[in-house]
Amino acid sequence: MDALLQFLFSGLTVGAVYALVALGFTIIYNASDVVNFAQGEFVMLGGMITVFAFEAGLPLPLAALLAILVTSAIGVALNKLAIEPARGAPVVSLIIITIGASIVIRGATQLVFDKQLHRFPSFSGDDPIHVLGATILPQSLWVIGGALAVFVGLWIFFTRTLTGKAVLATANNRVAAQLVGINTGWVMTLSFGLSAAIGAFAGVLVTPITLVGYDVGVALALKGFAAAMLGGMGNPKGALVGGLLLGCFEALTAGYLSSQYKEAVAFIVILGVLFVMPQGLFGRKSTERV
Repeated sequence: MDALLQFLFSGLTVGAVYALVALGFTIIYNASDVVNFAQGEFVMLGGMITVFAFEAGLPLPLAALLAILVTSAIGVALNKLAIEPARGAPVVSLIIITIGASIVIRGATQLVFDKQLHRFPSFSGDDPIHVLGATILPQSLWVIGGALAVFVGLWIFFTRTLTGKAVLATANNRVAAQLVGINTGWVMTLSFGLSAAIGAFAGVLVTPITLVGYDVGVALALKGFAAAMLGGMGNPKGALVGGLLLGCFEALTAGYLSSQYKEAVAFIVILGVLFVMPQGLFGRKSTERV
């Protein structure tokens, strides 16, 4: 029982990070139907910029805020320089553009910073908290709490604000949204900036636990995509639940089978969703008249 609880604590911590990445996918998907595979690089940038800003002498909260703002600006630049000029291209082409952007960001980060793994101090110390024979780090509570806070914020944003409804309207029918006065270009810019900020926020929260390097974004993007698919692409609730479930699946697989199989869990989830439940746990079935 102690071991099971320990695995679940570990899974919830990692799963909360996957959930934050999946929430970033959700925002851009809701605005444009595009899957942004550069989302993992936003997480990496949040951690890397915070590390080097902190080492340069900035207080940790200010370094984290700087990282989130800079990463958000990079997300806006990605939309303005790469996605917006290709507007009207097939969705597959836009997805390929985001993959290319991921490669460019990763290479630029390697040149600007370095190839080493880095961390900064935990927010509340490193003394573990004991719960029923298992332990959990205080930073893990920050990660889980951060994921829940972002989910609640996005739920309110999409369901209770005109701007959030404008994002959903743009995704549903761009032309109709423009006809009723919605500035769809601004909606896209907002979506990329907000998505990048959430990714950077995840990087800030998780770096004290998992370390950060220039190449960690690829795996995070894959896991976040798997979580978003499991929950239902475009559904914030699905992103949260999918991320937590995927993290628990990985932890239980590593604990009871072998850590060698842990990385295969995301691929199995993607294939399982595609074959068995294409709409995900909370996605809506749709029909198209042809």
